[in-house]
Parts: sequence; structure tokens; C-alpha cells
Amino acid sequence: MRTIHKTIRYDTFGEFLAAKRREKEIPSTYVTDALNISPGYYCDIEKNRRNPPDRNTLSKIVQILQLYGSDVDTFYDLAGKARSEAPPDLPDYINQNEVVRVALRLAKDNGSDDDWLGFISLLESRRAVGG
Repeated sequence: MRTIHKTIRYDTFGEFLAAKRREKEIPSTYVTDALNISPGYYCDIEKNRRNPPDRNTLSKIVQILQLYGSDVDTFYDLAGKARSEAPPDLPDYINQNEVVRVALRLAKDNGSDDDWLGFISLLESRRAVGG
């Protein structure tokens, strides 16, 4: 089953970003050069003194750090949380799919965690059988 927020090991976006960069043994100067941003700005992001950057820059960071799977989900979840917004990888999907907007509004007004867990389980089982 997909990672649920309670199981995220990192409290902040900056903590996650710094940990993954160190885990991959990528110098911060490599990241700042690739993003064309100042070392001080990047340091402030890792230390949670600044909000995560815009969605395009976040996407580049995912590539630079070679994140995949649940790490990408955690990366975007924590970025959204830091900005008090929806995770930045979701708004386009939500805005382009009326059925998703309707489902979210119904869930907001009438849904429960159990409803969502059942829905997640259904989608995971479909993915497992290739459907």
C-alpha cells in the first residue's frame, strides 16, 4: 500500500532534501550550479528558513537527486506542507479531471479515512493485476 502521511520519516521538506542529497553523496554546489541558484538560498531551503521553490525547480531537484517512487511522493507532500498548499504535483491533475474534483468535494463533506483507505486498496489491487 502507498505511504500514508503518518509513516513519513521526515518532519520537514528541508530535512528530507538535505538527507536525500547527502544519501546520494551529491554536493550542494552541484545542486546550486544545476539549478542556477545561490548557495545561500539553497542552504536556507535545506534549513527550512525559506519555502520550497516553484514546481519547475522542484521537478529539476527530483531529477538531480534521482528520486523515484515513494521518495517523489514524500518530496512533493513535504513541499506542499511547507507551503500550506496541496502537493505541487497534484493541482494540474485535479484541475484537468472533473471527476477528481467531484470526488474530493464529496470526500471533504462526507468521506472518512476508511473510505479513502478502501479506495487506495482498490487502486493498488488494480495496479497489481495490470489494470
